[in-house]
Amino acid sequence: MLRRWGLGTPASAVLDAAGPLTTLAAQLVYFGQPLLGSANPGSQMQALAEMLENQKESRSFAAFLREEESR
Repeated sequence: MLRRWGLGTPASAVLDAAGPLTTLAAQLVYFGQPLLGSANPGSQMQALAEMLENQKESRSFAAFLREEESR
């Protein structure tokens, strides 16, 4: 979806620049889940929050986005 909207590069840049702030972003996603109606454990919002919490996964996802954009 990010690639389709042309947001792969900006999203990877934000993930790279945010560093430790991604943990705070994950907490905001967790907090917002009930408000967005996606409080079930298998939701995409849950997966996003878990990815943001893990620094290694965030960096890996940013690298994946950059690779996808270069194709």
